[in-house]
Amino acid sequence: MGMNDTPSGERTHIGFFGRRNAGKSSVVNAVTGQNLSIVSDTKGTTTDPVYKAMELLPLGPVVIIDTPGIDDVGALGEERVRRTKQVLNKTDIAVVIVDGTEGLAPADEEVLSLIRSKGLPHLIVYNKADLSTKPAQADDNAVHVSALTGDGIHELKEKLARLKPADAEAPIVSDLIDRGDMVVLVVPIDSAAPKGRLILPQQQTIREILDSNSAAIVVKEDELPHTLSCFTKKPSLVITDSQVFGRVSADTPDDIRLTSFSILMARHKGLLESAVRGVTAVDKLKDGDKVLIAEGCTHHRQCDDIGTVKIPRWLKEYTGKDISIETSSGRDFPEDLSPYALVIHCGGCMLNGREVGYRMKTAADQAVPITNYGIAIAYMKGILRRSLSVFPDLQELLPDD
Repeated sequence: MGMNDTPSGERTHIGFFGRRNAGKSSVVNAVTGQNLSIVSDTKGTTTDPVYKAMELLPLGPVVIIDTPGIDDVGALGEERVRRTKQVLNKTDIAVVIVDGTEGLAPADEEVLSLIRSKGLPHLIVYNKADLSTKPAQADDNAVHVSALTGDGIHELKEKLARLKPADAEAPIVSDLIDRGDMVVLVVPIDSAAPKGRLILPQQQTIREILDSNSAAIVVKEDELPHTLSCFTKKPSLVITDSQVFGRVSADTPDDIRLTSFSILMARHKGLLESAVRGVTAVDKLKDGDKVLIAEGCTHHRQCDDIGTVKIPRWLKEYTGKDISIETSSGRDFPEDLSPYALVIHCGGCMLNGREVGYRMKTAADQAVPITNYGIAIAYMKGILRRSLSVFPDLQELLPDD
């Protein structure tokens, strides 16, 4: 995958915040070297956050989020606070742009306190250095720039690079295999991938197996028995698409470890333990309960039939209850989860770890169980225990069969 193909979920997200007259959009354009935002003489032109994936040296692949300007005077409105918080939940590094000729205003202070309450790495950028007579000595998390002359922009990028959070995401599969192992990946050809392509979690898993100096053998579910019979040394692991889990489990001998892409991606995004704890809520569903099925991607709705057709059908078959299903997709994750007895989230491959973490925290704060597609499917098919065999410490979270 080239740099341009870095999935947005794996990029550093940098959010820019600031009052409308601080020259926020001009600073964003100076940093990115392109007209990302609308720069005009009318204050408050940017009305919705603008998301732009790009390559920003020395940081590497990033998503720049340019937000609506915060008000000039006084405190932020309730709606603007809510929207600012939503952007902060997707942000890895926050940048607050201040009018250097005026210093910090109440609205700037308010955004800074939201940023600090989330423990986010951040930078205060005093713009219009060409106009302020004598810039105060900048401390570590402040920098003086002029978007007009370009002064200080290089230093701003250097400081951003130093704030980049260490890659805390767990590996997908590399710690579960040894050099020279053979790993069989089962990919149903109708698995919602555009013709001739593999979906993102499959590409990422194959890439990691190759980087581990192991072999990835990719087969359709019909070919699995024949493929397994061809091995003289048994494969170290079989990884399957959740949709054909039941069939693959039956075709894979018990002495071969088996798991799913969805389970590996849930761990990669930090969701696995919560998902295993949350899945047992399926057994407690009653007539009239609401279940939210939340999907992270909107682009070509690659999980479409799983989220909107298959899981609702399996839920009804498994529970025998009259459950009402609601769905959300893309960035539209509801803040109020209290109406729901359970949230079933997709694998989250299009979301960054911070966004997935925010959704889990939203559910935890409201005591609503959250699980994900793959875990829910494996649980309802009675094969979750087996599919978690690669993670023995999670087995104890499951009720005895």
